[in-house]
Amino acid sequence: MASFVDRVVIHAFGGDGGNGCASIRREKFKPLAGPDGGNGGDGGSVRLVVDPQVTTLLDYHHSPHRVAPKGTQGMGDYRWGSNGEDLVLGVPDGTVVKTRDGEVLADLVGVGAEYVVAEGGKGGLGNFKLASAKRKAPGFALLGEPGEEATVVLELKSIADVALVGYPSAGKSSLIAAISAAKPKIADYPFTTLVPNLGVVQAGEHRFTVADVPGLIPGASEGKGLGLEFLRHIERTAVLVHVLDCATLEPGRDPISDLETIEAELEAYSGDLGIEGSRAPLNERPRLVVLNKIDVPEARELAEFVKADLEARGLRVFEVSTASHEGLRALTFALGEIVAAARAAEPPREPARIVLRPKAVDDDDVTVVRHGDGPSTYFQVRGTKPERWVRQTDFANDEAVGFLADRLAKLGVEKKLFAAGAVAGAEVVIGDGDSAVVFDWEPTLMAGAELLTGPRGTDLRLEGGERPTRVQKREQYKDRMDAKAEARAELWTEREAGHWTSDDDSSDA
Repeated sequence: MASFVDRVVIHAFGGDGGNGCASIRREKFKPLAGPDGGNGGDGGSVRLVVDPQVTTLLDYHHSPHRVAPKGTQGMGDYRWGSNGEDLVLGVPDGTVVKTRDGEVLADLVGVGAEYVVAEGGKGGLGNFKLASAKRKAPGFALLGEPGEEATVVLELKSIADVALVGYPSAGKSSLIAAISAAKPKIADYPFTTLVPNLGVVQAGEHRFTVADVPGLIPGASEGKGLGLEFLRHIERTAVLVHVLDCATLEPGRDPISDLETIEAELEAYSGDLGIEGSRAPLNERPRLVVLNKIDVPEARELAEFVKADLEARGLRVFEVSTASHEGLRALTFALGEIVAAARAAEPPREPARIVLRPKAVDDDDVTVVRHGDGPSTYFQVRGTKPERWVRQTDFANDEAVGFLADRLAKLGVEKKLFAAGAVAGAEVVIGDGDSAVVFDWEPTLMAGAELLTGPRGTDLRLEGGERPTRVQKREQYKDRMDAKAEARAELWTEREAGHWTSDDDSSDA
């Protein structure tokens, strides 16, 4: 079973908002004392928060689906529904939140940093809040909005100042164990280190962290060995330390060729340079070279032989032995000075600013787009308010549907439909995807709650059946004309038969 996980995919679901309540207050001698339905509660949100006690993403590897609590439904007697609590997910310091396409959404650095992955839905209004001077006793309430759904990728990029890179079995784990209190696994076979290790080093007045990542081999950028998967943990480091094995017995290897191979693999790696704490590409960072295992006589001779060549390339070289601790003090003090200089060169972090972007007064955020041509023509309405109102409408209640029609007309949706070329009976779609609502549009000729004289929960504007077609109207007109012609013919026949007489005809009297 894996004990260290630094990349996971989580599926977050915000809690649904509670439905509003449609209720009428009943008192003694007042059977209908007015609406008293309360609002539904808001759903909880899913939030990521940096927790210093969390060091891995293992929990989300086993349980990737996280759902926030829902808001409860409103009730009568002016009782509001309770809000769902936010679901707080603790993540390690240095976690980067991305989309599946690789777009960086947030970089969580520092204890307490947070990011809302999925917002909870808003609760629906009860009929007490929907009452007005014209609609005194609404027989409906608004539904709660569904919570957001989001799928994000979490990547852990460790917070460290120094990174140790090199071939497998070059002595990186031994080095971090010798200069810090870290206890990594050390053995005499390649790829002993399978997960990054972190250690804290104290060098005089300087205190910094060192990261040891699994070893690199030629072709790591193409996926060989453990690949470049763990290099994300050194993206925030200020200095790279090349740990070169001077006692290797493998043919074709020497400190110079090892350095050139690792440099080529670092150059092939492309990380997220825009994240917090990220610096220049890895191959452009300040670098030191550590010639390791000089406690072996042959290794000491090789280190002395290649040191001049490495220094000619502009690199600072340190000959060390993790077994005898020779040269470690000078190395740690040099690293401390470089880290201190890098920290001093960084600009001070400015506190997060609250940016307000108010919308213009005439910006209704509503668009009407015509799609298709001929019989397949339809008009799509998009906008924050129309789509939210559709989600909140109970289409089983005629009065709620009429209320939606009034709101859309007041917002100016019908004017935009006319401007787009819509006619009566045109197909209109509000929203997008599975939550869209499709209906045949009938222009509102007369709107207003004062016309609602039917029973509660109904809207007379929605009654009367479908609008007759032009053919049906022509047939109805012909039927009326035929009926009139038959009535005239019958009256004329009766008059000729003497059934109809004049009042001044005395003989007939």
